[in-house]
Amino acid sequence: MTTSAAEAPEPGTPGLAAENRRLRAEFTRRHLIDLATGVLAAQLNASPADAAEHLDSLSHATGLGVEDLAADIVNGVAGLTAGGTRAAPSGAPGSGATSLVSAPDRSAAPPVVFSTPDERRARRAAAAAETMDTVGEAAQELLEGGLAPLGAQSLWLWRCDAPGCLRLAGHAGAGAAEAAAWRWIPPAAPAAFRSVLSDGTAVWLESGPEDGEVLPGPGPHAARALLPLRLRGTTVGLALIAWPGPVTFDDGLRRALVGLTEVAGTVLDAADAPPPVTPVLVDVLDALVHPAMLLKVAPTTAQPTVEHLNEFAVAALGGAPPAENRALSFVLPQIHADLAHLVRRAQRTARTQRVARLPASADTGPGEPAPLLDVRVLPAGAERAVVLWHGTTDTGLASERAVSRLQSVALFQDSLTGGDTVWSEQAYALFGRARDEPPVPLLGLRGLVHPEDGEALTELLRTLVERRTGSQTVLRLVLGDRIVRHVRVAAEPLLDGGSVIGVAGVYQDVSASRRTEAALTATFDQLTAVRTQAELRHQLALQLQQAIVPEVPDLQDLPGLVVAARYRPAAEEYRVGGDWYDVQPLPSGKVLMAVGDVAGHGIDSVTGMVALRNAQRGLACTGDSPRRLMEWLNEMTLRTSGHPTATAVCALYDPEDRSLVWSSAGHLPLLLLRDGVARLLEPPHDVLLGAVPSYAYQERRTALRPGDTLLLYTDGLVERRHDGLDHGLAQLATTAEQLSGLPPDQQVERLLGAATGDTDDDTSIVAVLVQ
Repeated sequence: MTTSAAEAPEPGTPGLAAENRRLRAEFTRRHLIDLATGVLAAQLNASPADAAEHLDSLSHATGLGVEDLAADIVNGVAGLTAGGTRAAPSGAPGSGATSLVSAPDRSAAPPVVFSTPDERRARRAAAAAETMDTVGEAAQELLEGGLAPLGAQSLWLWRCDAPGCLRLAGHAGAGAAEAAAWRWIPPAAPAAFRSVLSDGTAVWLESGPEDGEVLPGPGPHAARALLPLRLRGTTVGLALIAWPGPVTFDDGLRRALVGLTEVAGTVLDAADAPPPVTPVLVDVLDALVHPAMLLKVAPTTAQPTVEHLNEFAVAALGGAPPAENRALSFVLPQIHADLAHLVRRAQRTARTQRVARLPASADTGPGEPAPLLDVRVLPAGAERAVVLWHGTTDTGLASERAVSRLQSVALFQDSLTGGDTVWSEQAYALFGRARDEPPVPLLGLRGLVHPEDGEALTELLRTLVERRTGSQTVLRLVLGDRIVRHVRVAAEPLLDGGSVIGVAGVYQDVSASRRTEAALTATFDQLTAVRTQAELRHQLALQLQQAIVPEVPDLQDLPGLVVAARYRPAAEEYRVGGDWYDVQPLPSGKVLMAVGDVAGHGIDSVTGMVALRNAQRGLACTGDSPRRLMEWLNEMTLRTSGHPTATAVCALYDPEDRSLVWSSAGHLPLLLLRDGVARLLEPPHDVLLGAVPSYAYQERRTALRPGDTLLLYTDGLVERRHDGLDHGLAQLATTAEQLSGLPPDQQVERLLGAATGDTDDDTSIVAVLVQ
């Protein structure tokens, strides 16, 4: 399409972004009008052209814009308008006056049903969602345009997937880490999910789910609405809408939510929003208030590809790239080569790379994108890098840099046509030369330059003489008594026509700042390359660990039990591992006890741990046996992103008869402490989770007595590098017997203190005293 001069976009990236928004809005408007035209064609038994003319006539007759009228017509057919019915004015179509369109049943056309402004806005959001390329983009449109004005905070769209599972196709308003935990919903889904899928009716949770049931959302008491997604009469998925707090679902709100989610059933035909490989890192980038981009740089890929852009980067670049072409050369065609070079150097050196601007040249022509300023490239693992930048220069920082450059400055001018070299007075002191000694021209500095800086001097001279443009560099000059001085050289060529006749510039002694810069660079590199990658992971992972596996020193409200639990992270740089524990009272009156260990450490393993722990919590509310829970958990593990494996033990305690029914997936034996004697409970010899599909797990029943103490733990408590596992278990039994009679919280503290494990693995331990 062509753009008129009046509509021509502004030059640069902001103009490109505005043009993209305008085109998307026009596409949505055209789609909505096409829908209304189709409705009128069916109602009037008219051709599409006649129906379009009739729509235009109705717009003139009613005084409404065509887009508003189209929204009213579509809402009226969908039965989603609470507005009043208003006949068309005299002479308008449908009023009994002369027809503007020669359709056979024109007089039978239904009157216009007018929508409220909120209903029209919701219809526009629905139309926009239908034009999106992915389910995630459609979910974002539905949330921002239709659900957020109703107070909603997040939207989740799952697609029905064989065998009886739900797969997350798109979401909006929720973090990537939370989405990763709910990517798969197994057949034994939470009760609210099962009710929607089996009955085909919505579930309205005004004050959150029932006690013990875990659903996506900001908190246990936040309102949620779960609605079936249908397509051609068949349930094809499920939508969950969450609010920040409790909500009363009146008839108007329910009708609006049903109307918006009806559209969601059709958008499930779009492509799935691809899940991020590093969801926690994506959440960190989304929390920044300046542009940030995550790149994938696989060793076999010549060109980096864009995995994620935060909202500021999307705005700065004029929109998100299409899913089918996310190559860096497509997203940033002017600077992709320079940026790719920085990325590969950051990966090769494992250090943050910085440049003041990209492109380096200040000659940005009309219509070209704005430069990236204060660019930083951070390595993020073997195959990824983070790019951070700003769109505007900080004037305060720029002024400070300009003033600091004036310190220890000396002027010089060289002639290339037989004239003399002229130095300012400061230059003699800088070079350690007496005033009666001749100045050294720039071309004669090679004898004073450190051998490693010879190439930098050559490049400076080549830029000045051959390219005939200014440049600067920092050289190490070796002066008398082996004094090494760092000197910044900034020069401009003196031109006569097209010939270089001389060079003028400045020398600046930056030795002191260079030494400071070296120290600061080393420190800053550690704080950015290490702490941005490790300390940031450290803090986020620590918060995750505290939220997911917190200390439970005393749970007095459990029936007939006193429980204490502890979690100890594996290593300082990870701060969280794949261990989890859970002690949860169930609606049946029984108590769930569980520990597990996902292979690996750090952010990668915690994603699998969150998914498995949350799934186990939800599945336990079904009331099924530990054996069945373990089988479901195994299928869930096989379908979890990243294909983790895990060991686990799941037990159900019945306070009525003090019986313990338990199942184990390759986990260490439980330890029973009775009358001061420790005994290991031999587990069933079953495989770990995620190893074999459709595996049938066994279970054991153990009768407990008052005064018994049961220990559930992970391998970090007993494994040693150079000793067998039996030795560690024997030591654990001996230590437990020595601590017999102590309260559970003191037992777990002292057991952790006396732990013999030295494999740098994280550790979970749960002590349960039967009363």
